[in-house]
Amino acid sequence: METGDFRIQKACAEDYQVFADVIRAAWEAMEQKEWFMADNAEYTYQMLTGKKGTGYKAVDLLSGQVAGVFMTVVPGMEEDNMGYDIGLPEGELPLVAHMDSVAVLPPYRGRGLQRRLMEAAEADLREQGYRYLMCTAHPDNRYSRNNVIRQGYEAVMVKEKYGGHLREIFLKRI
Repeated sequence: METGDFRIQKACAEDYQVFADVIRAAWEAMEQKEWFMADNAEYTYQMLTGKKGTGYKAVDLLSGQVAGVFMTVVPGMEEDNMGYDIGLPEGELPLVAHMDSVAVLPPYRGRGLQRRLMEAAEADLREQGYRYLMCTAHPDNRYSRNNVIRQGYEAVMVKEKYGGHLREIFLKRI
């Protein structure tokens, strides 16, 4: 998929370090570091190689640089499935996908890459039969909150996640 000056493409397992590097660079550039749970290379590797996650990357067509990354995770019946948080019936839990991590390098921010990456992931997840897309954002992170709300996600609750970090949980039914 090509959009403007960027190509959105699926990542392969070998991209795990690129993902970790982009995530780390985006996190380091943030003023409010507690707003973002930065995934490390080990987690990214496990998700991309364990068939539990799918990665997408936005590649700058002029430079070939990876400008942004996005990863979805399919939690299945594991306890981290956010469907449990919102009380989904057990039979619906396998239909939940997490819009897990997104990071855009500072020079590329403001170009709609988060939206484009999420749209590509959503299209794939819809085709695979998932019905519930869920994600989190720090309640004070208006940038992430506004991005997901504009994309049709609704805030459903605020709760401690990820080892005690306060997060707002969002849901989109597809």
